[in-house]
Amino acid sequence: MSKPISPLILLHPDDNVLVVRAAIRAGDALDIDGTPVTAAQDVTVGHKLARRALAAGDKVLKYGAPIGSMTAAVDVGGHVHMHNMKSDYIASHTRQVVGGSEGGH
Repeated sequence: MSKPISPLILLHPDDNVLVVRAAIRAGDALDIDGTPVTAAQDVTVGHKLARRALAAGDKVLKYGAPIGSMTAAVDVGGHVHMHNMKSDYIASHTRQVVGGSEGGH
């Protein structure tokens, strides 16, 4: 029998997050670098889970490059997204439509 495909993918060996490639439900059993972890919450495709414990201020590495910084601590397997990380490049909370109404150009 073949091993089930993981819902997580590691994009680069230096990354400290894993990308969710199949929806995860709270209570799902996950394997993160050989360590069994139980998902604490539902996480949708494209979001990230911590590959190791991350502290506030830690750089988030994806594709082997920093994509932002943690604003709050998270344990291994914790959901990493805009609620606990911020971009170091753009202020995501100030994104606005420029030059007109939303939905039209």
